[in-house]
Amino acid sequence: MSVGCGAAVAWAERAWGRRVRDAVPLRGGWTSTMLRLAASTGEQAVLRVMTREPWRTHAGGLLRRESAVQGQLSDTPVPAPVSLAVDPEGAEAGDPAHLMTRLPGALELTRADDGLLDELARTLAAIHAHDPAGERPRVFQSWAHRAKRVVPIWARRPQLWQQAFELLEQPQPEHRGTFLHRDFHLGNVLWEGGRVVGVVDWVETSWGPAALDAAHAATYLAMLHGEEAAQRFGAAYRSRGTDLGEPADQRYWEVMDLVGYLPDPAKVAQPWRDLGVEVSDDLARARLERRLATVLAG
Repeated sequence: MSVGCGAAVAWAERAWGRRVRDAVPLRGGWTSTMLRLAASTGEQAVLRVMTREPWRTHAGGLLRRESAVQGQLSDTPVPAPVSLAVDPEGAEAGDPAHLMTRLPGALELTRADDGLLDELARTLAAIHAHDPAGERPRVFQSWAHRAKRVVPIWARRPQLWQQAFELLEQPQPEHRGTFLHRDFHLGNVLWEGGRVVGVVDWVETSWGPAALDAAHAATYLAMLHGEEAAQRFGAAYRSRGTDLGEPADQRYWEVMDLVGYLPDPAKVAQPWRDLGVEVSDDLARARLERRLATVLAG
């Protein structure tokens, strides 16, 4: 354990009021160092330590948002962790840190059957149904900013990416504001007995179009399991009756999400391999481009 994380664990002990007997790194994430803490009492918690840039630079806003959102969701059907303590600037923890309850369940990255996709869609619809009343999160931010709008060197069909960039030059479609997780995908969902028992990583929670959250989940599925899984998830989500806007509007949000993975989706594939799911960088790239072709074909 690094000195920085050691200081954060010591802060967590003080904030939690428990002596930590074990701190085990959790695998799969790439924005933070995540630790499972076990107390001498047998209780467990999760500690997020923002040690990686550029997220560390923006940690104050990210961690305050995550803590506040978890508080909002504590009495709702959405199974989110409960915030226990937050040191958004790292004044005591050494690095920006957030301590929260540990949820049951485990990641499920190897399946994409209809039952799993329907449960995933049900969970996303429940998130979108949340009414934050006077505590709306920030307005969503696009991850497809102009610096990313460069045809990737690995592209096999560069004209598709040019078409995508041209589409994003158009004004954003009008949309109904919705409570968004903003980073909803299988890598942030915990399962037990075929049911979702936890949704984690709430630092990007936003207010915006439901179609953008649905697109993000579908893109992830396309890279992990292929285009057919993405389409089946989309059908399952649409069957829930959430307003996704007109087909052309949905296409805009889907393209925005796809371009957000540039210049290279390999950053997502490596955590999958760390968890034992073999998706090569080249396969993730090919699947991302195939997803773009399907979306643009409409």
